[in-house]
Amino acid sequence: MSTVSAAATPGTVLADAVFPVRRVLVRDAALVLGGAALTGLAAQIAVPVPGSPVPVTGQTFAALLVGTSLGARRGFLSLALYALIGMAGMPWFAQAGSGTAAPSFGYVLGMLLAATAVGALARRGGDRGVLRTAGTMAAGSAIIYAVGVPYLALATHMSLGQAVAAGLTPFLIGDALKAALAMGALPAAWKLVGRRG
Repeated sequence: MSTVSAAATPGTVLADAVFPVRRVLVRDAALVLGGAALTGLAAQIAVPVPGSPVPVTGQTFAALLVGTSLGARRGFLSLALYALIGMAGMPWFAQAGSGTAAPSFGYVLGMLLAATAVGALARRGGDRGVLRTAGTMAAGSAIIYAVGVPYLALATHMSLGQAVAAGLTPFLIGDALKAALAMGALPAAWKLVGRRG
């Protein structure tokens, strides 16, 4: 399959268009491992937020990028691998953390679901235009917060309002910047793939 036909095929995600190979299992395994590693590395870009046990990280952006680039199945597997290895003790959650005891672990679970959802949206063209990409990233971020904020409330015995103030509100500007970056990067990558073929 050529790059052009892969890019033009409905249901194709960016990874399929860039890496159209016959050895699909090997490719998929490499992509899943790479997605987990990228998320782990991005999690190390962490800035503490005063008054919040949750830092600003590159982890959420990586999780959404992995999901949109790899699709729902491989995105899920990448984030599941990332979560399982971190739960087993590898210090690659935010701020070199690991395990399930951190109050921010709910965000990791949310990223697992978000990567799956944005991957499904990407298969339907959710990453091919600026506005579609913005919607896809917003949906993914909402899923992360829908799981992460209640988990934060339970883990820290905060009220839901306090958890929103500590685990959502301080991150909205950063999420808007990450979405803007994705809005430029993903459609541009698709254009590049189309020109290469």
